[in-house]
Amino acid sequence: MPLPLDDQDGQRRCRDCGEWKPLEEFCASSKRPSGRGSYCKPCFNVRSKASYAKRMKEHYDREVKSAREVPAGHHFYADCEIVKPVAAFPRNRSDSTGYVTYCKPCHNRRTRETKRRLHGGSREYHLRRRYGVGQKEFDELLAEQGGVCAVCGTPDPEHLDHDHRTGWVRGILCFNCNGGLGQFRDSPERLARAITYLRGTTWQRVLIHPGVYQMCSPTRGRPPSQRS
Repeated sequence: MPLPLDDQDGQRRCRDCGEWKPLEEFCASSKRPSGRGSYCKPCFNVRSKASYAKRMKEHYDREVKSAREVPAGHHFYADCEIVKPVAAFPRNRSDSTGYVTYCKPCHNRRTRETKRRLHGGSREYHLRRRYGVGQKEFDELLAEQGGVCAVCGTPDPEHLDHDHRTGWVRGILCFNCNGGLGQFRDSPERLARAITYLRGTTWQRVLIHPGVYQMCSPTRGRPPSQRS
């Protein structure tokens, strides 16, 4: 079967730009024996955009904005229509450009406004997203604890503690107690060994007479350091 006039040695001439290109550079088409269309991919994209703009104008009377020329390493800033370096934009893997439409300060501002509009603030958003409770439930749990840390009794704790295996909320702790449980990996065995260690290495104050105390050394350990 002879090749069409626009096919030679695995190449084809684009009907728009007239250039000879490999078949791989043409859009797929089930109507051609080779499985490739008559237009190379750049020309096909130009035709597709022009067709879309024509349909939008005829059916919706809307003008489609032409593509902006952006230098390499830069990105268009949608809020004030300024071209900025890509370093000024947060990354976004789901976008074809790899970056968010808004620069970092404006992106952060829009995120805060969205959290305030949908959740009433960043804290409510954080509590709902991470723990599944809101500020109302937080305040109720804190009231049940008497307004103090569930471990050490420090007033007005601010950290919601949860089981890292199940995600269930356990209580409200102060910064130090919440961090301490995390450092011990929520392990009762580690905490028990730590208590045993402290009891065996910490000097104890023992009452030997009313109002008189004596410092007793632990069963093991080094004596206190002496400063000259």
